[in-house]
Amino acid sequence: MKLTAGADAPERCLQALTVASVAVASGADVSVWLTGESVWLATPDGELEIPESPPASTLMDALLTTARVHVCTQCAARRGLTAQDLKPGAVIAGAGSFVEQALAADVQALVY
Repeated sequence: MKLTAGADAPERCLQALTVASVAVASGADVSVWLTGESVWLATPDGELEIPESPPASTLMDALLTTARVHVCTQCAARRGLTAQDLKPGAVIAGAGSFVEQALAADVQALVY
């Protein structure tokens, strides 16, 4: 799943995290790619809350232990983030890695 929204579109962002969490709970092999403003979710201070949804930090922390969480290289650099700024389990990776995963056999890509 590729998540392009963060605080700029909190409802879309939390919908994506919820879908990813349900997919993991259903036994799916999930890879989450954070781009744009969503990269902040991989930092210790990254938080979003809206009514009727678990907080982003709760969903993200669960995903960090059950899924692969990638932070866009360019997006991180534009925001001055390095690997040391991220929560344990999140890794910085480039577009080539995303394309490789997205084009693999039997992969379904969701973009939010």
